[in-house]
Amino acid sequence: MNSTTNANSSSMKENLKVRRDQTIEQCTQEARQLNRKLLFGMTTSLALQCVPLPRMQECALDTTMLHTIAYSKERRIRAHESTVKAHIWKPASHAEKIRVNNFVWALDLFHVWAQMAKHLSMRSLIVLGDSIVTVVASQPKLACNRTAETVCRDLGECVRALPPFKGKRTCLMALALVSAGSASPQESGLRLALAAHGVPQPAMNYAVPDASFGSGVQMTLDLAWPEYKIAVEYDGEQHRTDQKQWSRDHDKRGMLLSHGWRIFTATATTLASDDSRAEFAFRLARALSAAGAQFDFRLNAMSLEQLSAAVRKL
Repeated sequence: MNSTTNANSSSMKENLKVRRDQTIEQCTQEARQLNRKLLFGMTTSLALQCVPLPRMQECALDTTMLHTIAYSKERRIRAHESTVKAHIWKPASHAEKIRVNNFVWALDLFHVWAQMAKHLSMRSLIVLGDSIVTVVASQPKLACNRTAETVCRDLGECVRALPPFKGKRTCLMALALVSAGSASPQESGLRLALAAHGVPQPAMNYAVPDASFGSGVQMTLDLAWPEYKIAVEYDGEQHRTDQKQWSRDHDKRGMLLSHGWRIFTATATTLASDDSRAEFAFRLARALSAAGAQFDFRLNAMSLEQLSAAVRKL
């Protein structure tokens, strides 16, 4: 992981850890008051397992509530309705439960992804799938020696095997577009935006051969098409406001340019509207085409449903 990606990832991880600790405290307090162990799912399980939450404007679930899970009405808890929302998830009886402490348990992330389907837009569900694959693959106890690609495959197998549930059809469409290797929801969103215009699938967080910083840390690129030496880097707000971050970016991109790479920079503005996404995709597609890539570019973006159908036909 390069220093730029490492800085971005470290900042996000620290924020996720702070939220996890706060959520553990809240969940433990509720469990102690009820004097029983509680199983949490949905966005609460995501927070407990350091998964980035979906954007509030794309999620129909109240992320400020603690969401408990039971597999039957008889086992559903009765708690403070102002802070706890009880749900029934019948497959929970056979799902894996992650022990957080003596009072708090979290539903496994594959089941959580299925639970979230009815509460999310298609885009957010895919982005969440990317995040879950990354989190599971990065934690040895959850990964069990699996690669990110294997975790991604196992997510699909788990969801397909579940009995019918509200949102399963959406899950099956989204699975075709969930990918391994994304380091952030922003990278996932950018990947989807480019794919909707027909841009070929990039390598995510690509480690550039023979390119490293003075510290010896290998340089990586957020999205890359190595055979054409073209890449996209996503710059968050800290890239502009943090002088050290800006300096690292400058040095990195200067070195990669000297190695023959062409780097495109994307920001939040790039993803802000249909027009800005289309303009960025067009500039990138033109560079890829000039370098020899062959693909059908679309001026008008496909919907994610259309994109999923196209991928499944391949």
